[in-house]
Amino acid sequence: MLFWDEEFCSRLAAGPHFVIRYDFRGTGRSTTYKPGTAPYTLRDFADDALGVLDTFGLRKAHFVGFSLGGGVGQLIAIEGPERIAAMTVISTSPVGAYRDEPDLPSISEEHLSKFVGLVPPNWSNREEAVSFLVQHAKPCASGSQDFDDAGEAARVSCVAIAYTRWARERLGGIKTPTLVIHGDEDCVIPYPQGVALSKEIPGAKLLTMKQTGHELPRRIWDTIIPAVEAHEKDNMIESWSKSYRSAIPNCFTTFV
Repeated sequence: MLFWDEEFCSRLAAGPHFVIRYDFRGTGRSTTYKPGTAPYTLRDFADDALGVLDTFGLRKAHFVGFSLGGGVGQLIAIEGPERIAAMTVISTSPVGAYRDEPDLPSISEEHLSKFVGLVPPNWSNREEAVSFLVQHAKPCASGSQDFDDAGEAARVSCVAIAYTRWARERLGGIKTPTLVIHGDEDCVIPYPQGVALSKEIPGAKLLTMKQTGHELPRRIWDTIIPAVEAHEKDNMIESWSKSYRSAIPNCFTTFV
């Protein structure tokens, strides 16, 4: 939940919609398991997201997902399209970050070693935990821009990593209006994966973020937030038009 900065969400919520953010399983204050014993899959993450909508009594929403969250959005668009009004996926993949595909580059062994070499801290010690999470975020960031250590320390939270392949072969059946946002210096999920995703989802739009890695730094908010708002607005207008023609009312919101 805290990956989505409060100011970022407040700026989105300043428009004609509201924002819901929540902790995935295994993160924050949600259900946790001992390391190596987590039984859940990507489908469980998707069911959880729909469960959050059900709790708020929402029929559908605009999903905004980063990395693994983008995979969750893709699965919902494939298997539950009636629950998703539009979708923005950021720094995500057609298949999942850790699955080799002959036509898609994956994270390099050299870059992966930067994560593997990090020593987990004593999680009961706040200073050690924050330091570890900041060091974990550095390999995700753009190599051509200065890393904001202080800003990252204020933001860091645990992020789940799922080694699950999702349904690339079914992306062509997605009818959900989709915006793909990807950094051209993403070393975790290389930029060509974002390009491929934008081509495999019919009608998807691609927004390339220059000098950006696997991250959402404050310096790109003025580009991303208006893009998400415009994507939602365009699809609200289209949906309202269809609703008026069929005399069926609709309600829309934004889900982050």
